Amino acid sequence: MVELGHDESNPLQANRHQPVPLEGKTVLINGAAGGVGHFAVQIAKQKGARVIAVASGRHESLLRELGADEFIDYARTPPEDVAHDIDLVIDTLGGPTTGRFLRTLKRGGALFPIYPLGFDGAEEAATLGVTVSATQVRSSGAQLKEVGRLLDDGSIRVVVDSTYPLAEARKAHERAAQGHIQGKIVLTVE
Repeated sequence: MVELGHDESNPLQANRHQPVPLEGKTVLINGAAGGVGHFAVQIAKQKGARVIAVASGRHESLLRELGADEFIDYARTPPEDVAHDIDLVIDTLGGPTTGRFLRTLKRGGALFPIYPLGFDGAEEAATLGVTVSATQVRSSGAQLKEVGRLLDDGSIRVVVDSTYPLAEARKAHERAAQGHIQGKIVLTVE
């Protein structure tokens, strides 16, 4: 979202991922309460973006605490029906439905599906002048050090949905399969 931490290409796309400068931009985050989304809200806000969080209504107060300027309850209103002139959409759900966000973006905007498999709107995106890009996850010592500093000083925080001992990893997977997660699922090693 902010910068590349490596030069590894994503095997799911032909072009190299292009981060977007966030200062003064409007960023919509779909799945904002989940494990990836709650970090995206905080980082986008910290980088100077106006943040629109999309999640179910029960997550609104948390997401506003984390920095969301606006909130859309997807159970009441499809976000693609009310959001317009967005600079960047981060779709943490991704998949075949991520193309619905193309019409929310302004020309020159970007769509970052976290899970890009099944996206079939490349032709429409090109017509609209929208970049669609997904990054290949790789560890970056420098980025991890920066995130560690932000966590230590309280600039960003981790929201924990649930905790399981490693011996109960199956239950953690079952929890993840239920969806509607608020934050991260944690496995503890004793």
